[in-house]
Amino acid sequence: MRIIKYPHPTLRHKSKPLRRVDAELKRMIAEMLDLMYADRGVGLAANQVNLPYRVVVMNVESDPTAKDQEYVFINPVIIKRGGGTSEAEEGCLSLPEIYAPVKRSETIELATYNLAGESLQLRLSGLFARAAQHEIDHLDGMLFIDRLSPTAKLSVKDEVEGLEATFQGERDRGQIPSDQDIAARLAELEKERT
Repeated sequence: MRIIKYPHPTLRHKSKPLRRVDAELKRMIAEMLDLMYADRGVGLAANQVNLPYRVVVMNVESDPTAKDQEYVFINPVIIKRGGGTSEAEEGCLSLPEIYAPVKRSETIELATYNLAGESLQLRLSGLFARAAQHEIDHLDGMLFIDRLSPTAKLSVKDEVEGLEATFQGERDRGQIPSDQDIAARLAELEKERT
């Protein structure tokens, strides 16, 4: 498992809700947490590791020893936004070294399941709310660069084009499968658990 980079097609794939959590999925989630910590991230969505599931892992402390701050959200849904909006700089493990200001709701109410299958309703604010919105956007095939103002988009244009060129080079060398092969793999994975 590895974190895929923009513009990999799975990043634009709308993730499917899980119907089944099994030992293999739990292992994948543990691996997602390890990858998130290795890259000093605060959140990671399943499609960032080339999986088509509605799963997010988070730890806003980005500290593997702070287990009380570690969250796994399965099939998360934002049911309410509030508290006004604020603008803050965001980055993304799938768009390395790119940072830009994004407007987000200050608070959200989140309905989700945890790894034990328990239904939860959480009220999040601050960085926790911002990170959850960012990760849930991923599950819907949306990236933070899609939410940028025209000026901010222009400021990261060269870096984004650099990622696109790197991706195309890897695809030309056969390191990344075709869009059709990726879609077929995602469909197979969806059959297993969604």
